[in-house]
Amino acid sequence: MIVLTVDQEGSRTVGDRVPDLLAALALSPVAQAAHRPFDRTVGDEVQAVYVDHAAAVLMALDLMRREGWSVGIGVGAVDDPLPDASRAGAGPAFVLARHAVDRAKLRTRPAPIAVEGADPARAGECEAVLTMLGSVGRRRTEAGWEVVDALRLDPQCSQEDLAHRLGISQQAVSQRLRSAQWFEESALVPLAVRLLQEADG
Repeated sequence: MIVLTVDQEGSRTVGDRVPDLLAALALSPVAQAAHRPFDRTVGDEVQAVYVDHAAAVLMALDLMRREGWSVGIGVGAVDDPLPDASRAGAGPAFVLARHAVDRAKLRTRPAPIAVEGADPARAGECEAVLTMLGSVGRRRTEAGWEVVDALRLDPQCSQEDLAHRLGISQQAVSQRLRSAQWFEESALVPLAVRLLQEADG
């Protein structure tokens, strides 16, 4: 199982953003793929449980894109039976997610994400890949996100069709994808998924 524990950054200065996040996640297909949905745990923290490693990776990247959130991923066993609400869950994966989110909140980190798992070596490798992907995403422009989001919705869409859909030239699409480092991300996401699976031990 994969537990995502997500803590708000700077809540004392910007106020409680958890209701807004939960409302946004209610409209997110990747958030809806959770085995146990996102719910407030304590304070300004939310948590969800996933069984799909790919969906968990995409959710972590989406949360980092939203900014203002630290993401901890714990991979391992959970106590059975798993309650309907993730906040009531227990077991090693929940403990690992707690340790991970505490590390993710450290200001010295290049991206606010940490991964802990039954296999610490694989968890560390997964964390390194997700940190790189998160750093790329945080530097991406709105124009870059526009083409990336369009391709995520329709991965088979050609650059020509994408240009027509967005009302820009094919050359502009190509340039935006290069600047957004879309091709590098596309190659690294499957690696992050595999490492997360292996971190499960």
